[in-house]
Amino acid sequence: MLATQAGLPLVPKPYHALAAELGMSAAEVQRRLAKMLESGLIRRIGAVPNHYALGYTANGMSVWDVADDRVDALGERVGALAFVTHCYRRPRQLPAWRYNLFAMVHGAHRAEVEAQVGRIAALLGADSRAHEVLYSTRILKKTGLRLAG
Repeated sequence: MLATQAGLPLVPKPYHALAAELGMSAAEVQRRLAKMLESGLIRRIGAVPNHYALGYTANGMSVWDVADDRVDALGERVGALAFVTHCYRRPRQLPAWRYNLFAMVHGAHRAEVEAQVGRIAALLGADSRAHEVLYSTRILKKTGLRLAG
């Protein structure tokens, strides 16, 4: 649905606002979006917060070297932590890049991020062979795929 490419309207009832714009019911908007999710045409509907505007100025991508045969199970555990906003697996790029598990954390300051990374390290225990924290240095505009309309 082209009307949703820039995101849902930031109003209390976004489906109703879209419905009014498109000349259909809010239930029909929800049905169509659910069908697109089910078919895989879209992957998710979710909020994309501006962490800086929320006061989180230390944004750290923690990267971990864990055994490839354990990365999925470990990633599930790390991703379930309330302070991890996204967690995923990436292929190693040896010899330059040894890390295969990534977990993003945000804090008001670096000490807060380091404490959260410490909790991840404790959770991973001996499964973590090495890790680093890569801090954001600038804000990039986040947008998804855009279709010509």
